[in-house]
Amino acid sequence: MNNNKIYLESLGCTKNLIDAEMMLGLLQDYGYSVTDRIEEATIAVINTCGFIESAKEESISRILAAARHKQTTLSKLIVTGCLSERYHQELLNEMPEIDGMIGTGRFEEIAQVVENVMKERRELRIGQIDQPYQEKLKRVRTSANHLAYLKIAEGCNHHCTYCIIPKLRGPLRSRRIEAVIQEASDLAAEGVKELILIAQDTTSYGIDLYHQPSLTRLLAELEQIEGIRWIRIMYCYPERIDMKLLDIIHKSQKICAYLDIPIQHSEDRILKRMNRQTTREKLVNTISMIRDKIPGIVLRTTLIVGFPGETEEEFISLKSFVEEMAFDKLGVFTYSQEENTPAATMQEQVDEDTKKRRQQEIMQLQQSVSMRIQRNKIGSQLLVVVEEKLDSSDSHYHYAGRTTGDAPEIDGLVYFDAPLELETGAFVPVVITDALEYDLMGVMTDEAELGK
Repeated sequence: MNNNKIYLESLGCTKNLIDAEMMLGLLQDYGYSVTDRIEEATIAVINTCGFIESAKEESISRILAAARHKQTTLSKLIVTGCLSERYHQELLNEMPEIDGMIGTGRFEEIAQVVENVMKERRELRIGQIDQPYQEKLKRVRTSANHLAYLKIAEGCNHHCTYCIIPKLRGPLRSRRIEAVIQEASDLAAEGVKELILIAQDTTSYGIDLYHQPSLTRLLAELEQIEGIRWIRIMYCYPERIDMKLLDIIHKSQKICAYLDIPIQHSEDRILKRMNRQTTREKLVNTISMIRDKIPGIVLRTTLIVGFPGETEEEFISLKSFVEEMAFDKLGVFTYSQEENTPAATMQEQVDEDTKKRRQQEIMQLQQSVSMRIQRNKIGSQLLVVVEEKLDSSDSHYHYAGRTTGDAPEIDGLVYFDAPLELETGAFVPVVITDALEYDLMGVMTDEAELGK
């Protein structure tokens, strides 16, 4: 066992998290022990996000926070991930505290980099962002035992004008179905009950390998894995949602009636400037098709306000779209002017105050939409997976959990009372007694559905 302890912190999206978990697996294989306290570590690895300005600022802040520990117990600092891929030279020049940097395409070299920086060699390894998915790397999962993120593809073939991801993550590289099924089976054997499928665009899965979208084929095989109770699909491009996909969700006992569909905007001129391959009419038709086929399905989306050239009239029309579509879950980003993207050089950049005002207006509107949807759930019985025990009093236990309509970390929770002690990952029936804008309250009904 190596005497050096490693602290690894991962920022940004769940796709980045899986890279971090693979790095942990590699480091453990090399004999390093891992700690979740930087104060105990001799080596720190900060796995960064560099998608938008706020993410870059957070990454820089966490690097600086880690660097301060070099005045005491920390010996070496290594920076990995998207910020390394994008700004490696600037970071190396301006932050002498950094001993090594690894980009998104070479994270599997983490152990060699650690070995070299411990020999006082400053390391920089970037590029190779188009290499095949590293199938044989072991993951050390850091999420709750009952759920796991399952990356089914890396990279992206879309070239949205605001997005830097293809330059950081490369083109679409789907994993082979056999490899995904094997990992999912291994996760089920470890006690995982909820699989969350992720990629830059899950609905494009398989196009590069099988010459056609293959998400439904993958889902059909994932359904057969014993032990898995919920399968959740994230990051679906609306253009590729078809009746074949909706049919398998509708018929399935395991695939959650939940779709995450980041549409970004509703207005044709802005969608075209974004290089999104859709229109307002197509979006309305797709959403109607989804809801007609799967009544009660939960739809999540994200929007960007303040995109270059967005007029007040277009913004007002976007608000009417939000009201009309009544998404169950909705997040709003202000446009981030990212260098080396086509949108960064577009005329009519919108000022920050206008962006923030528009963001606040949409979120206020969505609060009322969400409150209306939430109140309609009062009196219903929902299956809830236990996420956390809160406290106990008077022979009652208090818990936080999620329904099939709530993805971890980004959606709401169900706070409920139970007459007995429950384990994290148990599935229990809860009658909803009250509602807030994003969360629900309830009471566990009986033990009929109780299970791990």
